[in-house]
Order: sequence, then C-alpha cells, then structure tokens
Amino acid sequence: MQMLTISVLLLQFLLFFHPVSSSPLSKDESVCARTFCGAGRECVSTDRGEPVCRCLQQCDLSERWVCGSNGKSYRNHCELHRDACITQTKIHVEHRGHCLEKPTKADVSPIVCFLSDRDWMRERVIQWIQKEAEDLASNTSAGDLLQTYFQTFDDGDSQLDSNEFLRFLKHNETALNITYSDTLQTNLLLRSLCVDALIELSDENADWKLSLTEFINCLTPTYHPPERKCALKDEVFEDGAETQMECNKCVCACGNWVCTALTCNGEHQVDEDTDEGGEDEEMTEEEWSRRVAELSALQASVTMEN
Repeated sequence: MQMLTISVLLLQFLLFFHPVSSSPLSKDESVCARTFCGAGRECVSTDRGEPVCRCLQQCDLSERWVCGSNGKSYRNHCELHRDACITQTKIHVEHRGHCLEKPTKADVSPIVCFLSDRDWMRERVIQWIQKEAEDLASNTSAGDLLQTYFQTFDDGDSQLDSNEFLRFLKHNETALNITYSDTLQTNLLLRSLCVDALIELSDENADWKLSLTEFINCLTPTYHPPERKCALKDEVFEDGAETQMECNKCVCACGNWVCTALTCNGEHQVDEDTDEGGEDEEMTEEEWSRRVAELSALQASVTMEN
C-alpha cells in the first residue's frame, strides 16, 4: 500500500515537470488567434513562431461565379480575392455571374483619296483621252478633244465644277473602268474625293472650279505641280501620315488633314447620320451629289495648309 502511494506521487511529479507538447496545428491556431488576414489570405506561423499572412493556397470548389473589375470571370469570391493577392492588384466584383464579352471596337478611319489614288485616276483619264484622239482624225490632238469635252459638260459659266467633272468621267464609264472598291457606295465616294483632289491639283485661283486652261493642264502628262504636304505644329507630314485629335483619327491625304467625326464623350460613338446602308444601288447625279456633300460634312475635313 505504501509502495502504491509512492508510485502515484512519482507519476504526478513527472507529469508536472514534463508536460505533453502541442501539435504544430494547435500551435499555428494559437499564434494566429489574434491575427486577421484580408480576403484571399490566410495566417500561418513562421519557424520562429510568429504569425504571417500569405495568399491562400487554394479555395473551395463551390461555383458562385462573379465578374472581376479586370474583366475576368472567377468561380467564386474566394478565387477573385486569391488572384488579387497573388497578382498584387486591386480587383473588385463588378457583378455576379460570368463577365459579358465586350465587342471589339473597330479602328475607324476616314475614307480618303490618297496621292496614289488621285494619280491613278489621272493616268487612266489621260490614257483614255490619248487613245480616243488616236482613233479619231489624225489632226485631232488630245488638247482639242479636252476642249470639246469641256464645252460639252460646262453648264455655261466657262468652268467645270466637281459635278460636271464627274459627268465627264461617267459618260465613258466602260473605257475608264475607275474602280477603287467592291462596295458601290465606297467606290462612288472615293471617285468623288479623287475628282476634288484632281481639281485642286491645277486650280490656280483656288475657287474649286477649273477653267479651260486649268482643265487641260490637269490632264496633260507633262504638267507636274508641286506636291502639297500636311502641316501640323511646325512639322510637315507625308501623304498617309496619321494623327489623333481627341477621339478622332486624322489622315494626311493630298496635302489635307481629313478626320473622322466621332462624338468624344468618353466612348467613341459614331454619329448615327454616318450610316451609309439602306440606299438603292442606283442613284441620280443630284442624289449622289447631295449624298457626297452630307458625307463630306460628317467626315469633318480639317485642312491645315503649309
């Protein structure tokens, strides 16, 4: 009985001085008990027993999809916050569910007649006039033929404007075959723009009309006026150069800056009136002239002379 009492006392003594060590898990839990980690993070204990927050190793597999402010869809809130932690970026929930696919914004450019387009039209007309002169009597020159055409399409003021010049080209459509685009509307607009560029080429008094002399000069192969370039902020730009004016793109074409006419209110919105669809393919000259004037106004051409 005495020996049993001594054994019990000895066991109690050993237990008092040799407590059972806690597990690592219980140690982490105790260290992190007073440590708060933000969303997407968890608390762990360092080797020195200090609490530290780290990004979650993994989230649960529950599917409660959300759309992040970065445009990425996440399986649940946890995945969103975990990704924000890993990438060290701020990501908030835009809305529940998958992100909606945003349509790609097209790079809107103005329709312009470049120098190459203008010169190609001019070359076609010169070749046509020369061939027609050769097919006629031997004493008929290209200049004589141009004078005849000038008198035919002149409305009586001894000058050809763009509409009269277009009628001059249209009367022999088959021989000229001036086609810039497969789309009828685009082709007609480019033809009109290139006619304007041709008129500007030899329009010495800048009235946007050609006298007989200016008309003949325009379509004479040896006539080479100085090429104009686009100027902007004391710099000179070649044909085809581009620049930006607020949300609008501007292109240098035949010495002029031609710009789109978008509404700049944070989003690039095209004026509804610029819709070119829904018209019949056949249009009268008057209808086409009116259409060209409308489109030219909407394109907001900005001319910056050298």
